[in-house]
Amino acid sequence: MAKICFVPAGGTLAAYLSGEVDHHAAQGLRREIDAQIDTRMPELLTLDFSGVTFMDSSGVGLILGRGRYMSSLGGRLTVQNPPDGVRKMLELAGIAYAGKGGGGQ
Repeated sequence: MAKICFVPAGGTLAAYLSGEVDHHAAQGLRREIDAQIDTRMPELLTLDFSGVTFMDSSGVGLILGRGRYMSSLGGRLTVQNPPDGVRKMLELAGIAYAGKGGGGQ
């Protein structure tokens, strides 16, 4: 089961994810993240994956969709601190990330 904690600061919204980001969790996470974006209208959304224990392709879709949404609002998305298993999935999908040996944005 995935959980998410939001920390707004200025024009940035950080979303700290934890648990398993799979097809069961992705839709709920998407709704929560989009609601926060709509309420706070951040210039930068940061998704922090340091607490994620598992991620499948639904997590990749979650990231790509939030990136498109932020772009449509004139903002941007960064991904940071993926654990090894998540990092491998991001690399296969061609998604840049920061932290834990990442290539950055």
